[in-house]
Amino acid sequence: MEANLLPALEVKRTKIMRNALTVDLEDYYHVSAFRQSITEDQWSSQQDRVERNTDLLLQWFDEVGCKATFFTLGCVAEQHPRLIRRLAEQGHEVACHSLRHRTLYEMSPEEFREDTRRAKKLLEDVSGSAVLGYRAPSFSITEKSIWAFEILAGLGFTYDSSVFPVRHPNYGMPQISRAPFVVDTGAGPIVEFPMPTLELAGMRSPLGGGAYLRLLPYWYTRWGIQYLNAYENRPICVYVHPWEIDPDQPRLKGNMTARLRHTLGLSGLEKKLRNLLEDFEFCPLSVLLDEIGRPETVFAVRA
Repeated sequence: MEANLLPALEVKRTKIMRNALTVDLEDYYHVSAFRQSITEDQWSSQQDRVERNTDLLLQWFDEVGCKATFFTLGCVAEQHPRLIRRLAEQGHEVACHSLRHRTLYEMSPEEFREDTRRAKKLLEDVSGSAVLGYRAPSFSITEKSIWAFEILAGLGFTYDSSVFPVRHPNYGMPQISRAPFVVDTGAGPIVEFPMPTLELAGMRSPLGGGAYLRLLPYWYTRWGIQYLNAYENRPICVYVHPWEIDPDQPRLKGNMTARLRHTLGLSGLEKKLRNLLEDFEFCPLSVLLDEIGRPETVFAVRA
């Protein structure tokens, strides 16, 4: 598809509004798609590349004066406490990405509460700062795990960014709002900042992060963010993983779909991410939420 077939929007290198930049701080062997081929008790035998790759991201962010939210695994904080302290000291936001990258599908509500409680405390102890945000591994807050919102609110989280408002075989809430909204739970309110999507001709499509950032042409990603900023007056959160800038990472065994999804586009992400940092202004997600204020849309969830 050519760019001129999309809804008209003059592509300029001007910064329309601030968007959030988020990093899911995990290593290549933590990825859910490889859970069947590499178990948690094998993680310690894998080549550790998360600190090296995160240092590269920090260097690129620093070059443009950008701060980000790092949704961090508790096990990464255990292995690399100095890295997490450094993130906080440099003005980045440390948020929670679970303890050991277990999806909600794998846990009962009680197990999820304990996993998240332990991860939050660990991250706060290591970083020396309050942890206000959460992102579920593999976007695993769905209609079947909507009970998680009340647990998160009860643990003191003020916002979540786990919901993908699309239809997908492994995740998604295709009928939910694409804009930030408040979830009213029995434990209090929590703001949801959904993952970025476009809605064109009644169809929703993901944008601006992970495999979508790696596989889609950069002109389309840039156009999509500008369209959302300018025509919907909506900021988004871009998301990346440290392993996505590392084309030389070890190759893991897995099914063909998992291997292709994990490796395609790795060699081109550095250029795309650097272009994004030049073309848009980014800030941590908690800062962006303070700027846009409390969303008007409210969804009530009761256990």
